[in-house]
Amino acid sequence: MQFMNKILGISLLVLSLNVAFPAMSIAADVLSDKQRQEIENIIHQYIMDNPKVILDAVEQMQVRAEAAKQEHVKKQLVRARDLLINDPDSPIGGNPNGDVTVVEFFDYRCGYCKQVYPSVMKSINADKNVRYVFKEFPILGPESVTASKVALAVSRIDATKYKPFHNALMSARGSLTKSMLLKTAKDVGVDPDAVEKEMASPEIEKIIRKNYDLAQSLNISGTPAFVIGEQLVPGAIDYATLEKLIAEARGG
Repeated sequence: MQFMNKILGISLLVLSLNVAFPAMSIAADVLSDKQRQEIENIIHQYIMDNPKVILDAVEQMQVRAEAAKQEHVKKQLVRARDLLINDPDSPIGGNPNGDVTVVEFFDYRCGYCKQVYPSVMKSINADKNVRYVFKEFPILGPESVTASKVALAVSRIDATKYKPFHNALMSARGSLTKSMLLKTAKDVGVDPDAVEKEMASPEIEKIIRKNYDLAQSLNISGTPAFVIGEQLVPGAIDYATLEKLIAEARGG
């Protein structure tokens, strides 16, 4: 009791000094070295006797940091809205005039992207009023970058061929070599020579860079990541969750 009374007394002293002299540095100008040492000793002993206060403080700090992060992302989603859903360089799936837009950041070498892919396709096929925006976001090495460059080249040559090409890569297993990618382009009906020429275009590099910058502004560092309505959803999600998020974005 005496110990806690001492803490309380010092706390009241500090509080009263703060109120009376707000511009004053208590530690530097009011307390003597002996007083500071006494306070430090009391605080140290209190923490040793009550270690949970540290855990509680860290937890509270993490909660506040997460809340601040979410608020930042929310503001960024508003600022980046047009680039997210109306970027002419991003391929579109589903209903181009759908009332809800789902944006996906993905990598062709991402196992989780391939895991969620059936849910994505099921949603597009089942809900004829969903608009889907594909954000090429190659972050898993050179093969990923090459795959995205080929995919974007296919889209720029013939936008109708992007979806079958995308489907083929999302269903593929093993390495995504350049020869395999060009063969896949040929299989879906696009001239591989034209693809190889187009993928070297500076415009392709600019699109990928633009997607990197957009992802960074939203604190997206992994794949897949979805933007549905006003929500940013990182990680793989199942069909039920995807449908729930779409319904929420629709106001249902």
